[in-house]
Amino acid sequence: MKKANSGDRSSAAKDDVAPKNCDDYLAGVPEPARSTLNKVRATIRSVVPPETTEAISYGMPTFKYKGPLLCFGAFSHHCSLFPMSAAVIVAFKNELKDFKTSRGTIQFPVDKPLSAALIKKLVKARIAENERKQLR
Repeated sequence: MKKANSGDRSSAAKDDVAPKNCDDYLAGVPEPARSTLNKVRATIRSVVPPETTEAISYGMPTFKYKGPLLCFGAFSHHCSLFPMSAAVIVAFKNELKDFKTSRGTIQFPVDKPLSAALIKKLVKARIAENERKQLR
């Protein structure tokens, strides 16, 4: 997987300096959210194709494969996974019933990531969506 840099400077940088890459972002996240997001990131990395890039977009770590794939972030009282697809959230609504969701986000506790199996399903669904979009 390649790393990419983004010039986006929006979002909640912890020290008023926008992170330059995903490692910088995670270094600024307090525990236990940092460990939780590192697990999320590792799970995502285990599924995405090798040409997937990581960047900072909207001030958060973002995976890109044939367009934006998904991003994640830490907040004061929760962490979030943003699948960048309302359809994916709807498709997995039964598996997400124990989490707070909205049209664009899945929230989970700072000390407990989504299961690796669920993250992998979400990522694979997003990969398939982006591949279908590119065929049009």
